[in-house]
Amino acid sequence: MTLSFDLFWSFRSPYSYLATGRIVELEKQYDLSVNVRPVYPIAVRIPGFFKQVNPLWPPYLFKDTIRVAEMGNIPYVWPDPDPIVMDIASGEVPEHQPYIHRLTKLGVAAAEAGKGLPFIDEVSKVIWGGTKSWHEGDHLKQAADRAGFDLDELDQKIEIDADHYSAIITENEAGQKSAGHWGVPLMVFEGEPFFGQDRIEHLLWRLKKSGLKER
Repeated sequence: MTLSFDLFWSFRSPYSYLATGRIVELEKQYDLSVNVRPVYPIAVRIPGFFKQVNPLWPPYLFKDTIRVAEMGNIPYVWPDPDPIVMDIASGEVPEHQPYIHRLTKLGVAAAEAGKGLPFIDEVSKVIWGGTKSWHEGDHLKQAADRAGFDLDELDQKIEIDADHYSAIITENEAGQKSAGHWGVPLMVFEGEPFFGQDRIEHLLWRLKKSGLKER
């Protein structure tokens, strides 16, 4: 029997990006289905979060993500532009966000079509892999094409039925919270949460204990 787990994931999370390639490989190697559930990043999900965060955390995050990427030989550059528009120094996050709502809804639409994992994999490689001005030109279009989508068609879907995709994001965020954690990437198997890119091996251990087989 094919096992499955939920993956709560954000387009602004460097750790989500750094985990994605390994999760893709898991699905290739094992009889496994990954249910991608995109959520908004904490910067817009929890208003004022970055005004209250310990000032030591952001610089550590930058150092740690660079280290994780180097260790895993993963191309990694902080996005230009950042998927979240904010003042890093003050932690101020303006209400108007030109990128993250579209990206998250596109991820939901791709997941609804059954190709959420290849979509977030290809798009996050463009955003976090060193592509300057990833939001311009045909960078996203090519990424969507590699994942098996026509970007124009996906954009049309999320524009025509924006409320539908917003509702799914709200459901995903509620599911993330009920699973017992607020962060991403969060993998949830049979109600058990595994938070962070450094918990993939623990997830795999649990899956194998539950009968996971290689393809």
